[in-house]
Amino acid sequence: MSKNVVIIGGGPAGISAALYTARAGIDTLVIENGARALEKAEKIENYYGFENGISGKELYESGLLQAKNVGVKTVTAEVVGLSFEDKFRVTTTAGEYLADSVIIATGASRNKPKIENIDKFEGSGISYCAVCDGFFFRGKDVAVLGSGEYAMHEASVLLPFAASVTVLTDGSDLSASLPDGIKVNTSKIKAASGETVLEKVVFEDNRALDISGLFIALGTAGGADIAKKIGVITNGNSVVVNEDMATNIPGIFAAGDATGGILQIAKAVYQGMLSGFSAIKF
Repeated sequence: MSKNVVIIGGGPAGISAALYTARAGIDTLVIENGARALEKAEKIENYYGFENGISGKELYESGLLQAKNVGVKTVTAEVVGLSFEDKFRVTTTAGEYLADSVIIATGASRNKPKIENIDKFEGSGISYCAVCDGFFFRGKDVAVLGSGEYAMHEASVLLPFAASVTVLTDGSDLSASLPDGIKVNTSKIKAASGETVLEKVVFEDNRALDISGLFIALGTAGGADIAKKIGVITNGNSVVVNEDMATNIPGIFAAGDATGGILQIAKAVYQGMLSGFSAIKF
């Protein structure tokens, strides 16, 4: 029976991994959601092979085409969940994909809100993973901070446990459909508040919402956000890997900015290669 790998992320790390797994005869799917940080680079002049430099957007698009030319399949979607049954199950806005192995190459998550006391209550009412911590808030009122598909997924995960779930958009418009049974509040948030644990969020107009838990789900899920959903060890916003790019969960690997450290294309390509080799061996 043929084996397959799902690579989350279509940047330099993900595509480098895909080139190796596909050429080794492994059915390879890359789930990509745009160039993210790479496309913001107007001109890259410190990467090998481009005497006059290259834009991040051009490098990204060229990488995707190169992968397709060796048989890599791609899908444009946002990854919102990762779990394991008989196989790894990658949940996206375009459906679910099963895999024998997964490589997380999404880049780094930089979606920490600029709200007073966020750091104070991390681990004491504020969480970045509904799958990990939702059970601790069973029967309690909770909220999800975010306005897109990722936030709606997290809210849906919490709904069976919580007494109530409210999506807080912090002044943004909803960019995804609100699931049934979930409330929404679009007010700008000033602060998280409580004594030793989170008790409420205070809005800029000084109104407050009493909650026991606040789950951060801004933008799209970064590498660490996805990793936490299946029990992968993380350190801050970074996925913890060994020298072979393997995580603590057999069959899950990570590469590039998702692993922290130097955030450079050359490092992402190198780690992508290593993660591809490791997935092949696995």
